[in-house]
Amino acid sequence: MVRAAVLPAVGAPLEITEIELPDPGPGQVRVRLAAAGVCHSDLSLSDGTMRVPVPAVLGHEGAGTVVSVGEGVTGLAPGAGVVLNWAPSCGSCHACSLGEVWLCANALSGSADVYARTADGTDLHPGLNVAAFAEETVVPVSCTLPLPDGIPLTDAALLGCAVLTGYGAVQHSAQVRPGETVAVFGVGGVGLSALQAARIAGASTIVAVDVSPEKEELARAAGATEYVVASENTARQIRALTGKQGVDVAVECVGRAVTIRTAWESTRRGGRTTVVGIGGKDQQVIFNALELFHWGRTLSGCVYGNSDPARDLPILAEHVRAGRLDLGSLVTERIALEGIPAAFDNMLAGKGGRALIVF
Repeated sequence: MVRAAVLPAVGAPLEITEIELPDPGPGQVRVRLAAAGVCHSDLSLSDGTMRVPVPAVLGHEGAGTVVSVGEGVTGLAPGAGVVLNWAPSCGSCHACSLGEVWLCANALSGSADVYARTADGTDLHPGLNVAAFAEETVVPVSCTLPLPDGIPLTDAALLGCAVLTGYGAVQHSAQVRPGETVAVFGVGGVGLSALQAARIAGASTIVAVDVSPEKEELARAAGATEYVVASENTARQIRALTGKQGVDVAVECVGRAVTIRTAWESTRRGGRTTVVGIGGKDQQVIFNALELFHWGRTLSGCVYGNSDPARDLPILAEHVRAGRLDLGSLVTERIALEGIPAAFDNMLAGKGGRALIVF
């Protein structure tokens, strides 16, 4: 029995309770969590913006130590450090055949499995495959990545989602080039990662945008050269900061229609707008045909930073070891499992960066 945060139903409060984990089966690994990040996607799953089978243990950004392995698992042994990979690619679907592993059609198929039970025998699903909001979890070996050398296990949890997503949005989706100007909308865990990635990419002007004035210090520490408090004049302010042209690249990390539209309007003619934030079906973004032609901008979605975790994790680790990427600065609160609901409330209120559960 291990303690976990269980979502009993969509929209219901999380319940901190004991669950029964089985021994790992063939091809599975049992992991003792060191830390897990609280991501906005977890909030979206709990309120029904995104759908997964329930009851479930949420949490998809984590790292820990292998406790035991099932039959057929090679290359991992008890005591090994791992980063959890919530979206493993199947390697055989159409997207995978194109090398677009972040769009794998089967990446989330494990969320429908029963992986554990409550004390009264109720079946539990593993949220986004890995069920990191628990002291321990059992996952397919494909949901683990080796802990890179020199990366503290607790900090490594952030690599599993926030950093891969934010860094990938800048590096892979927007493909920011040295000297370009960048605006990042939303200064949470993903936005802070995107700001650091823009700095690493050699962007000249880096504008951070958020509703909270209190996040300016966080944003500037991550690499922002300018800070704008979101308002109806945001696009105009950003154009004023870039010679009235607009930025070359805007990265939207919020997932709201008004923010997506503002990010697009903040981008120069011929610029690129990348949407990372996950919004609901009710968030309708409207463009007219003439402005699409006139501005010649590119608007693109971005899933998991268009990242290949197996390829990108060693690259991120090298940035960390070289001092270019600061994982600890993304964390503004370290909490226990009981602190997850308050972390959700802070997200809704636009407070802080990443909340990290430390076990």
